Amino acid sequence: MHPLDKFRYCPACGSSHFAENNVKSKHCADCGFTYYANPSSATAAFILRPDGCLLVARRAKEPALGTLDLPGGFVDMDETVEQGMAREILEETGLSVDVMRYLFSIPNLYLYSGMTIHTVDMFFEVGVSMDDHPVAADDAAELMWMPVADIDPCLFGLNSIRQGVELWLRDMRV
Repeated sequence: MHPLDKFRYCPACGSSHFAENNVKSKHCADCGFTYYANPSSATAAFILRPDGCLLVARRAKEPALGTLDLPGGFVDMDETVEQGMAREILEETGLSVDVMRYLFSIPNLYLYSGMTIHTVDMFFEVGVSMDDHPVAADDAAELMWMPVADIDPCLFGLNSIRQGVELWLRDMRV
């Protein structure tokens, strides 16, 4: 299925002659408008305390309701990825972050409102002090500090997050 199959009409002129142009776009035969389905930017944070514990969230919403997750989410328009990461951490944990380090990215398919959204999930490492006390909010039903040695990637419900945790743990153990 084409990523834009839910879009039947041209967003520029309203024509029903809006058809697949190639694997990443649809084109309007009437007005010539071409729409490209580029991925959305999303973030995920490995928030570490000095004692080696990782902050893990339990998802409060679908997809993957009730499974483990990392704090993060979609980057808003007119926001840098770093600003989006800091905002998502604040919204989900109440923690303010000044320093973060980009690690890697993973392409993802995220089911939202019956649509498959292509994303590029960008992973960051964030350090916090032992005195920081996160509080679960927004998309996080619960937050917990887990010793890195106890983390099982299979408990993370979203594919890209699970893959990211596996990569991160592998790098941690090198």
